[in-house]
Amino acid sequence: MEHTAQICIQISGYAQAVLALWILLRCALSMLQEKYEPEVWAYLELPGGSSRAIHHWECILGRSHASDIVLAGQAGVDRSHAALRRDDHGQWTVWDLGSREGVFVNGQKIQRQAPLNDRDELRLGQASLHFMALSDQQRNTLQRNRAEPGRRVAPGGTMFLLTLFQLLILTQHLLSAQATYRQAVGLSFGVLIALEWVCYFFMRSLSVKGFEPETVAFFLTSVGFSVAASSVPENMVKQCFLLIGALGLFLALGWWLRDMGRVRALRWPMGAAALGFLGLNLLLSEAIWGAKNWLSIAGHSLQPSEFVKIAYVYAGAAPLDRLFRKRNLLMFIVFSAVCVGALALMGDFGTALVFFCCFLVISFMRSGSFATVFLALSGAGLAGMLVLTVKPYVAQRFANWGHVWEDPTGAGFQQVRTMTATASGGLFGHGAGNGWLEDVVAADTDLVFGVVCEELGLITGMVCILAVLLLAFFAVRNAAAGRSSFHVIAACAAVSIMMAQLALNVFGSLDILPFTGVTFPFVSRGGSSLISCWALLAYIKAGDTRKNASFALSNVSRKLRGRAVRKEAGKS
Repeated sequence: MEHTAQICIQISGYAQAVLALWILLRCALSMLQEKYEPEVWAYLELPGGSSRAIHHWECILGRSHASDIVLAGQAGVDRSHAALRRDDHGQWTVWDLGSREGVFVNGQKIQRQAPLNDRDELRLGQASLHFMALSDQQRNTLQRNRAEPGRRVAPGGTMFLLTLFQLLILTQHLLSAQATYRQAVGLSFGVLIALEWVCYFFMRSLSVKGFEPETVAFFLTSVGFSVAASSVPENMVKQCFLLIGALGLFLALGWWLRDMGRVRALRWPMGAAALGFLGLNLLLSEAIWGAKNWLSIAGHSLQPSEFVKIAYVYAGAAPLDRLFRKRNLLMFIVFSAVCVGALALMGDFGTALVFFCCFLVISFMRSGSFATVFLALSGAGLAGMLVLTVKPYVAQRFANWGHVWEDPTGAGFQQVRTMTATASGGLFGHGAGNGWLEDVVAADTDLVFGVVCEELGLITGMVCILAVLLLAFFAVRNAAAGRSSFHVIAACAAVSIMMAQLALNVFGSLDILPFTGVTFPFVSRGGSSLISCWALLAYIKAGDTRKNASFALSNVSRKLRGRAVRKEAGKS
């Protein structure tokens, strides 16, 4: 009987690896090979009679080649002269970005901003432009004629493959788990499968056809469920409730990001919430393994720094009209310094490094200045030396870097066993629940890559890495087509956090980088981490402007049709 079970586990391991590759390939084909059909919101008639389509809700006018509308050769036009912004109700506003000769609307010089209506004359320096806003009927016609962006891979088929992948992992666990835990493990995977299909059909009910980022996230979450079933099968019911909470926050945040008015109103409270979470950590948490990053409430532990990531990205991203105010950039730098400094005081060097990587991405996207990034790197280098001096716990980890095999039973205990387990799993693994690494401290969190490779195989472990990379490439590729700079910056900042965590977790556990103790996105066990990753996914969805691809962007076609119906009803 035992021999038969081993054969079943081995065969299902081969099939599971093939399905993992197939799922990733289908998601990649759909996310990266689709041809984008740009949205059109208005037109600008340029000197000489030519016109330019406005493809974003926010765009820059200037003579710089980095501008959205380039006015090269026009006297008196600055490199970044003015910005146009559309709100959720279709009203356009023009902003003066500190130009030398100012911005004029219908001959009147604006002080800082002014509404811009159809057929208004816009003068920048000596360049005279005419703004032409599209009517609801014109927008409706354009939306109907807007082609589907390439040939989409059917998301339902990918979801079916994902379900097969999950059932294979569940089969392995049921064959290897103790009888006491089989019911809990089976129930948890059943809840996981039910939740992903409910989410899929909910999106379809909203006419959302792009489900690839969610599929990638559910794939990684499935691997995380497998890790939890191996290490703490008694907590699988809790894992289900955590996933329900994570999905709830993902949907709520995505809905909130649909309205830029709401987004702007909550930026300051989100910044205050980030500082509040860090303050709670500093004041109330106890040091565990040298770091004060865990807070215990009513017998349940949570990691506030994971929630700070959500608030930090929200507060750090900014709409276009705020990007050119040096005061706002300076305030963001101070805010970031406080966050990173608090994490350093807590001894959570890994999370501080993740935040710093995110800070570099946001600061460069907000300023466009390599000098700002270089200054930040210099300051971080000095701060890092100070941390290594006053925090012996962090300094010891750097001292062990590259020398773990010299003391395999002492300082190198965790990483030596992780590398051994990773190699022993081979390409297809020993089967879910059949590993031994989960008995090592932090195996299912900071060293989780070793558990995945040992039990599910190197192929599945590499697919997990490529899945996070796919989300990153997807967010960067979408940046050029984003409606708002807030959505673009937030999406890129979110994937920068995931990428930094991925690199520190995988390379740290394999002794390629210093072991800093951060989680693998979606895969590492931990409710705070899981909730944080799903919330960051909402930022990525908000940056997806493919036709009918994101619930985090308002469906303009549906709004226009609704307005047309209301107008007809009013006439009758």
